[in-house]
Amino acid sequence: MAEAQEKDEGKKSSKKMIVIIAAVVLVLAGAGGGAYFFLNKPADAEHKEEGDAKHGKEEHKEEAAHEEEADHEKVAEPDVYYDLPTPLLVNFPAGSGAKVIRISLTILTKGEASVDAMKKHEPMIRNNLLMAISAVGAEKAKTLEGKQELKTMMQTEIGKVLEKMAGKNTVKDVYFTEFVMQ
Repeated sequence: MAEAQEKDEGKKSSKKMIVIIAAVVLVLAGAGGGAYFFLNKPADAEHKEEGDAKHGKEEHKEEAAHEEEADHEKVAEPDVYYDLPTPLLVNFPAGSGAKVIRISLTILTKGEASVDAMKKHEPMIRNNLLMAISAVGAEKAKTLEGKQELKTMMQTEIGKVLEKMAGKNTVKDVYFTEFVMQ
């Protein structure tokens, strides 16, 4: 009976020892992580300190102004989705595999100014997109490769219109939200 008590005490003490060791390891890991977090400087902060030492204050002010302008531009022009209000509808000649194709588009662009430009020049954009759909043709538009080619052509055409009329191509991507062939 005494041996049984000794075994129970041995098990209890070994469990306590494991719990204590685990707790110590967690505390040390937390302390190490905290020290790393607070003592480790980001690379760009170190670079700025080196820049201050090497360059005059005027140059640093210019760099700060450029960084501030870049940050302002990033904040000022977020990505915006623009849905073309009416679907594009193209008729194909008989025997071309499909009589009609109907495509609705969403355009990813940079900033509200680009959306305003697309709204303003929508007739030209729609014309160029309809021509692109006709150029690809019904048979090719059925395939995945044809759809990808059509998407690329549409993005290019919208970009050309914005470049020509607004002076800046801000189209990032074009998405089919509806693609029906009959």
